[in-house]
Amino acid sequence: MSKQPHNRTRWLGTPRTRAVTALAAIALITAACGGSNAPVSNSGGGAPSASSSGDSQTLVIARNMDLTSTDPSNAICDTCQFVFSATYETLVGLSDDNHTLTPRLATSWSGSKNDSVWTFKLDPSAKFADGSPVTSADVKFSLLRLKYLKGNASYLVNTVDKIATPDPETVVITLHAPNSEFPNAVNASYTGIINSKLAKQQGAVDTPDAPKTDKADKWFQSHSAGSGPYELQSFTSGSQVTLVANPNYWGTAPHFKRVIVKQADTAAGQAQMLQDGEADIAMQIDPVTAKSLVGQPGITVKTIPSFNFFWIGMSQNIKNLTQAPLNADIRHAIVDAIDYQGLLNTMVSGEGKLVAAPIPNGYPGSAGLPLPKRNVAEAKQLLAKAGHPNGFKLTLAYPTINAYGVDLGQLAQLLQTQLKDAGIDLTLRPATFSVNINDLSSWKLPMELLYWAPDYYGTAQYFNYFGLIPGSSWSQLSAPSPTAKPVINQTETSMFNKALASSAQSERDQFFNQAGQQMIKDAVTVPLFSPDLVLAYKTGITGITYSACCNIKLWQLSR
Repeated sequence: MSKQPHNRTRWLGTPRTRAVTALAAIALITAACGGSNAPVSNSGGGAPSASSSGDSQTLVIARNMDLTSTDPSNAICDTCQFVFSATYETLVGLSDDNHTLTPRLATSWSGSKNDSVWTFKLDPSAKFADGSPVTSADVKFSLLRLKYLKGNASYLVNTVDKIATPDPETVVITLHAPNSEFPNAVNASYTGIINSKLAKQQGAVDTPDAPKTDKADKWFQSHSAGSGPYELQSFTSGSQVTLVANPNYWGTAPHFKRVIVKQADTAAGQAQMLQDGEADIAMQIDPVTAKSLVGQPGITVKTIPSFNFFWIGMSQNIKNLTQAPLNADIRHAIVDAIDYQGLLNTMVSGEGKLVAAPIPNGYPGSAGLPLPKRNVAEAKQLLAKAGHPNGFKLTLAYPTINAYGVDLGQLAQLLQTQLKDAGIDLTLRPATFSVNINDLSSWKLPMELLYWAPDYYGTAQYFNYFGLIPGSSWSQLSAPSPTAKPVINQTETSMFNKALASSAQSERDQFFNQAGQQMIKDAVTVPLFSPDLVLAYKTGITGITYSACCNIKLWQLSR
């Protein structure tokens, strides 16, 4: 994510926000991002200590939570990624190199000649937390419920046409069109497999009328129905999530018996919790705060390049909160008025990279795309061409949240200052995360500031959300209403479809790159910068890595 927009996104989708929402072992990540900085690790002296609970088998995580629902078919966000991946297992796993798929619930998978039919063989040992076996019927139910609920992460399975279950351990998934990335997509944490019998008892359905007839969301807010190493014990929105180890887990039992995620609005607040012994991990530390932690006894700080990025989206046909609809000239004027390097330097002390298109550096198709550059003079010319020689007014909306150590309010204020140089007068419109996303998905906002983390390793997710292709979030958000005809870029669509139908990786890279060029040309969704990821934690916590699918793999952590 939304990846909740990661991916997100998706409520068309929310950024995962959400989260999400992919990539490489730490060394490989550095190379993929083109970064010259090696991962920085500081291990302070002193003996490791237990969490504030006084229990060495309890792990406490401090972060600003964007989690609003614990129903895996109805939510998408950065926090969702590690909560869902720990409680629900996906068909396919992702190795710590962040690009190699591995068996999880499925022991093997294979595609038809044109990659439009995928067959997965399930591990016969896999069991849900209640001891019942994970079967092909559960896979069918879970993926169809995700599709038909049309929730935040439905984009992951929107090409599924039908699912056959010839036996309890075989799943055959037929897609509307070839999709070489489908196994990658079902690695996303939102495709975790649900215990269908238990979920149905609570009112869950997997039929096309699911948006009206599914009644299980409330139950999912205090229960989980997965096969993962953890189970949901409790969830209080905006406050705390508590997971407990699954006593019947069919795999290797996790080290920690309990994981508590506590709300902490700011990077400074998270750092203070870490220093005071109230948390074991602070997940959203900015580079300036990180420097204050370096050298402190018992604290380790690790900085690595990430594939997360901040972005703005422009709904080109929405007329409210803007002086005029955001046509191509106005959109490109906004793009030209932004000082991207200035944003990177000011917000994260230059610790990160610029991004050319809504495709992370290092992903298939990203190589060679031109990075954005500021040109205030050209921005003014474009405004004059659009009929606004004396400037232009519109509203920039954003959620009041800290993402990746960056306060979105401060980032919005910096954008407001930069765009004023070109005569673009921004009115800022902060709102809570849920209100902001609801307004965006209700076609009320002409311009939005959000963040994104990958949901899995693969490029298709970025076109499914950011692109102007059939079925994408922004093709519809670019229309004047949810029922209006979506805005489609036929060239981008053609290149995207060719990429998914290509058997050779080099061909896929080429077609994704050409489709990415079209996204730059359209200037509907525009990445601002990709911040490095800072992880601060108690010395003695092991297994912390950056995961493309799961953010942090809780089941791999130990003390």
